[in-house]
Amino acid sequence: MTDKLDSQALDRLFRTARTRNAWTERPVTEQQLRELYDLMKFGPTSGNCCPARFVWISSAEGKSKLAALAAPTNAPKILVAPVTVIVGYDLDFAEQLPKLFPARGRQMQAFYSDPLVAQTTAFRNGSLQGGYLIIAARALGLDCGPMSGFSNDAVDSEFFANTRIKSNFICSIGYGSNENLFPRNPRLTFEEAGRFA
Repeated sequence: MTDKLDSQALDRLFRTARTRNAWTERPVTEQQLRELYDLMKFGPTSGNCCPARFVWISSAEGKSKLAALAAPTNAPKILVAPVTVIVGYDLDFAEQLPKLFPARGRQMQAFYSDPLVAQTTAFRNGSLQGGYLIIAARALGLDCGPMSGFSNDAVDSEFFANTRIKSNFICSIGYGSNENLFPRNPRLTFEEAGRFA
């Protein structure tokens, strides 16, 4: 692939895309969420470990449960969004490696038996997959409202009980409205954020 995306696509993914705080009433279907997952799953992870796990919350009951565990400023966003997904990471991701990396997955499992290595790998790559989720959603015409203001321990207890899955962040998905849309904040320049070595 040598051709870069056109300007309209780059705007949609990055330049004019905005974090949404309010939503239209237009629904998001299960089929759309499946299409979203089937696109984002192709983003690269270390050794194809794919540690991210997702809980897609669209029912009134699920929204109420999650909103009760969120910061007061985030709870209303969860209640009105068509869908809010909990992006988690599985500390037992290595169990899937024989399937995900047929050439060496079984041998790699020993490396990830170290709890610190497993934690670092799962969190890092699960975060990557959460980023891919946002970009894939935008590519499919959806808007996102990622949030970190919630009790991880409470969310883990409510939604990931009896598993080794831990919550990372949550992200509302739908068709955003311009209500409560803040002005875009500045970003660092190339020179402020990096250097050549």
